[in-house]
Amino acid sequence: MPRPSDEFHRIKRLPPYVFAEVNRLKAAFRADGMDIIDFGMGNPDMDTPAHIVDKLVETVKRPRTHRYSASRGIPGLRRAQAGYYARRFGVDLNPETEVVATLGSKEGLANLAMAITAPGDVVLTPSPSYPIHPYGFIIAGGALRHIPLPGGVFDPERYLRDIDHACMHTVPAPTAVVVNFPSNPTAQVCDLDFYEALVKLAKRHDIWVLSDLAYAEIYFDEDNPPPSILQAAGAKDIAVEFTSMSKTYSMPGWRMGFAVGNERLIGALSRIKSYLDYGAFTPVQVAAAAALNGPQDCVGEIRAVYKARRDVLVDSFSRAGWEIPSPPATMFAWAPAPEPFRALGSMEFSKMLLREAEVAVAPGIGFGEYGEGFVRLGLVENEQRIRQAARGVKKLLSDPEAAMARHVEAEARAAAE
Repeated sequence: MPRPSDEFHRIKRLPPYVFAEVNRLKAAFRADGMDIIDFGMGNPDMDTPAHIVDKLVETVKRPRTHRYSASRGIPGLRRAQAGYYARRFGVDLNPETEVVATLGSKEGLANLAMAITAPGDVVLTPSPSYPIHPYGFIIAGGALRHIPLPGGVFDPERYLRDIDHACMHTVPAPTAVVVNFPSNPTAQVCDLDFYEALVKLAKRHDIWVLSDLAYAEIYFDEDNPPPSILQAAGAKDIAVEFTSMSKTYSMPGWRMGFAVGNERLIGALSRIKSYLDYGAFTPVQVAAAAALNGPQDCVGEIRAVYKARRDVLVDSFSRAGWEIPSPPATMFAWAPAPEPFRALGSMEFSKMLLREAEVAVAPGIGFGEYGEGFVRLGLVENEQRIRQAARGVKKLLSDPEAAMARHVEAEARAAAE
């Protein structure tokens, strides 16, 4: 019998879950009666639009829809996604060969990593980044090279130079690069010129490009909606792109997303999925098609709520003494820890913020080594709760030395127990 302490190979390649400690404290403090204002998890809190829910209810009443579905997605849903790309980006997609429905973008990214990664293959991923971007490839047996993506205004020339440098000086040569704009967690955006240059670079180095466009519709400059990499000339030759309905239509629990683009990559993902699942529940797929084909006013309304929350967060926290850069997109703010607490590191600052201000955030180190010194705040609390959080932050910042002393004492007690 294997010893209980033995770890499985892939599990050993995954680091401890950084957010677990903050989540544990959050649960403990709530159990003690603390009113925790939670900006930590990017879990949309708005209701799914009524016409989408109505279509689900209507469809689920048909017994035939309770059978196994199609792992690639029902034809009507794949056509709806192709229609979305045509309207939004001016990109033509073949629903039969260039579109596959996924169980959220996360599942699609992970299964494509399994499909295209041989043991030891090197993949370039941003740091900081959404965890599935690097760890999907780690689980698949690959190796990583991180491309720094520091906070602040995105510098496309530097980022392209770093990717080019990594392609030339990595052994074995990378097989793919992951990009994510608008970015989770940094909220940075790029323009079409960046994608045009990236496609040329990828072709020169003979690597695939995997683009995560989950926040395509959560942007705050109405004159500059985020582009798709597939708008770049020749992108379909080397690129696949992932989108999600979770944020656009406030459908996170529905687990519906898409991969579109290069036929070979879409074919590989479809083949892997055919062994692993029968697709999302058919009524969910029918309702998702209704969302894509139906009125889009709800998308703008959801975007407006996030924008209003962003503005309240930036303004109220600034008045409290914590300057938070205003994110141009996504449902997140990526903020440097306030100066008095910067030396603590993002994990200890997050724990102190939770204990002293009753405010939960995600420590930046959980998104990769280059996330240290920052925290991520999700726009998932209403405006009243955001202002309440700002009052807690103001109290914390009024006497940082005393707060740090209390935090050290509390941590020492916890360690002794």
